[in-house]
Amino acid sequence: MIRILAALIVLTFVASCGSGRGSAVTRVVGGPITSACMQAARTGATLERCGCVQAVANDSLSSSDQRRGAAFFTDPHRAQEIRQSSSRSDSEFWERWSAFSQKAAELCE
Repeated sequence: MIRILAALIVLTFVASCGSGRGSAVTRVVGGPITSACMQAARTGATLERCGCVQAVANDSLSSSDQRRGAAFFTDPHRAQEIRQSSSRSDSEFWERWSAFSQKAAELCE
């Protein structure tokens, strides 16, 4: 159940980036999020969308946060573990990741 929930979080994140029509962010940018997004080969994961999400990540997250979050694409359960962790650093990371995810969903429609 937890694995399914974590997978849904990641899938929602990628799928919510939309089709690129009317997108506020149209550039394609490479980085750890783009690479993880494309390698995951999920439905709706195009270079344009993944690059858009990477561009938002570049504006919102440190490079270490990007690398840490990129791991969620191959291990969605890890996202759930961090979200439920009692560690202060995990909680702070999750707040940053959640804010980034929401912004990416808005800008990459």
